[in-house]
Amino acid sequence: MPRASAHAVHHVPWDQPETRPAMANVEDPRAGLALTSRSLWRDGRPWIPVTGEMHYSRVPRERWEQTLRLMKAGGVTVVSTYVFWIHHQERRDQEPVFEGGLDVAAFVRMCHAAGLEVIVRVGPWCHGEARNGGLPDWVVPARSDDPAYLEEVRAWFGHLGRQVGPLCGAGGPIIGIQLENELYDQREHIVTLKKLARASGLHAPLWTATAWGSADIPVGEVFPLYGGYSDGFWVDTADGWDDSFRAHFFFSDQWDDPGIGRDLAGDRPGIAPGAKHPDFPAATCELGGGMATAYHRRPRPTGADIAALALTKLGSGSAWQGYYMYAGGANPRPGLQESHATGYPNDLPVHDYDFHAPIGAHLQTRDSFHLLRNQHAFVAAFGDRLAAMTTTLPAHPPGPAGLDVHDREALRWCLRSDGRAGFVFVNNHQPHEPLPARPGVHFDIGLDAGRVRFPHRPVDIPSGAFLCWPVRLDVHGVTVNWATLGVLTVLEGADGEAPVLVLTKTEGVPGHLSLPPGSSVAGHPVVELDGEVVLEDLPGSRAFVSVTAPGGGRLRLLVLDAADALRAWTPGRDRLVISEADVVEPGPDEAGGVCVIAAGPVTAEVFPPSHGARGPGSAGAGGTNADSASGTDAGSAFERYEVGGPRTPVPVEIVRTAAATSPPVRPVTVPGRASAPDARTLAACAARYTITVPARDLARERVLLRLELVGDVAVAKVGDRTEDLFWDGAPWDLDVTPPPGADSVQVEVLIYPLDGATPVRLPEDAERRRRSGPVAEIVSATVLDYRTHRL
Repeated sequence: MPRASAHAVHHVPWDQPETRPAMANVEDPRAGLALTSRSLWRDGRPWIPVTGEMHYSRVPRERWEQTLRLMKAGGVTVVSTYVFWIHHQERRDQEPVFEGGLDVAAFVRMCHAAGLEVIVRVGPWCHGEARNGGLPDWVVPARSDDPAYLEEVRAWFGHLGRQVGPLCGAGGPIIGIQLENELYDQREHIVTLKKLARASGLHAPLWTATAWGSADIPVGEVFPLYGGYSDGFWVDTADGWDDSFRAHFFFSDQWDDPGIGRDLAGDRPGIAPGAKHPDFPAATCELGGGMATAYHRRPRPTGADIAALALTKLGSGSAWQGYYMYAGGANPRPGLQESHATGYPNDLPVHDYDFHAPIGAHLQTRDSFHLLRNQHAFVAAFGDRLAAMTTTLPAHPPGPAGLDVHDREALRWCLRSDGRAGFVFVNNHQPHEPLPARPGVHFDIGLDAGRVRFPHRPVDIPSGAFLCWPVRLDVHGVTVNWATLGVLTVLEGADGEAPVLVLTKTEGVPGHLSLPPGSSVAGHPVVELDGEVVLEDLPGSRAFVSVTAPGGGRLRLLVLDAADALRAWTPGRDRLVISEADVVEPGPDEAGGVCVIAAGPVTAEVFPPSHGARGPGSAGAGGTNADSASGTDAGSAFERYEVGGPRTPVPVEIVRTAAATSPPVRPVTVPGRASAPDARTLAACAARYTITVPARDLARERVLLRLELVGDVAVAKVGDRTEDLFWDGAPWDLDVTPPPGADSVQVEVLIYPLDGATPVRLPEDAERRRRSGPVAEIVSATVLDYRTHRL
């Protein structure tokens, strides 16, 4: 059987002293915020921030608050946002616009009101798939200390400083500023940009810069941040799954990624991974929360791809989980995207920047959102301990020279520990080339107090599983020696009740748990093995198990099965809600309770219950409060609500007014990468549809039209708004929220045909739907009418 032995080689010895480097905050310190070589610190405790990227200029202002509430519900603690200069000032003869959806100061204040801090990525060269990297056309993109360029940047930073400078000080929400992006060999320029920004009133305790691609950045002036994606559009159509993507599904000490943005790196020879700076912790700003879709190559990461990658980084020692993107959007005007026509190697959609993100462009929460939410709940509850732990890799990494990214045989795992306790991380998932199941897995861990061998019986780890298991975890005076269960959160007990440790099962893995000798257990049979008290095969039935430690500590265990774990929400960290709907905290002007957002009838089960404080029907329109008694079993411990009531399907009328014609043969204008059809070609060849959505009975809060279609490129007109799509097999959601007084919403759709010769790389399931002849059709249309219910 595979036998894991982590004690022989320590990646970073846990007794190695932490150093305290300049955080780039010597000039701009913030009380309570500090940095060591191992972790960030907040108010005297190690801290792992969770950063989610959202671009305010790509999300309608009326959706900002809803998006931020969902981000917070997903476990994000810090919002990161690019400030695209070209979005604010497209022409030299105009003053920068900071109104409406471009009011960056209002956005930062709204983050603050939602309880979120902010990182502003001011560039001025940002990338973000924006034309000129976000620089206006009239700015010569020197990206150096060229005096003419610096004069333009000084003026722009001056405008920006007047907007958000007052939000940078003590007590303000801005805790970090990123300078430039993917600048590899102009360290002096980054220092100059920092000076210009500070002179303009922009300041923060954390100054950061992207460090991948062996970037030569002024470490000490800026905090180096890293990234990693499961797949990307920046490789050619015919290329397979690049090794730079494969590497992120291994636990390793490699943080640099030479692949990100490689096609924009110019003629720099031999970009190779650089080493992480030893004085700074491993921190990320661009873990792939999804992936943009270019015309020539259309990756569509699954939720498991995104969450498994994030878990490998957490196990490998991440001190900062930062996602790009976390909430998708759309460009505010046509022509702002990178394209072949503007000198880029990629054609991006004119409007679409959904990015397959955990929160879609129209606030759709995806599998990645729910999987990541579980990880973030764990970080919120135990991040102060995890941040202080270093990572130990197996004694013999795959391959004679270390990491072999093509190895599919060795178990991928690591230990993150402080020498007394820790967490074992396992990843048995990767995209495109599934990993085999691992039979008979058993761990043998060396800690300061002795060895921990677990589980008591070897377990099989299924293909596709990724997990984190506790070792010698102390929770309120009760020690869990080990468990083959994930740790979700801890709920504090009320009225003398013991706290609740919420654990989660992995599908296909039995849930075992060990306690020290002398522990008293009620609610589940125990066996005594080698002096330990072992609970075997804990069911994910939400039944409580009560534990009393020999020293008197008390704890209740609550185990959720894998399905319940995906529906588990921890609003405010003082309760647990199980629901297939989105669950968010009330807005700034709302008091108490939680809000459930759903497009149909759903249930919401809440622990701890309100003990009858709210009567039936209190859950909102059509809601009922079915079970409100307290107790120790699953039936009585959760208060059950049914919200939404039955929903009548909304009939949709689809009229096809023209069939598609065969697309013309188009040359590949950039080697290895085809160009998207221009507007004239699309109009000449596309199939045309008109869809009518009746609005009379809709709530008009947020209404989406979900289209299942097959084609190459699609463009939709909804009122005066245009949405577009490079098809990759996923459903296409359009915002069709009716304006006040409208009886219906008209949607005009053009679908450019896909055929066997279309020179694009599609996901495997979409590729199977490709035909030899042209196809451009809508298969089905469904209306999703989202409504918010208060519990």
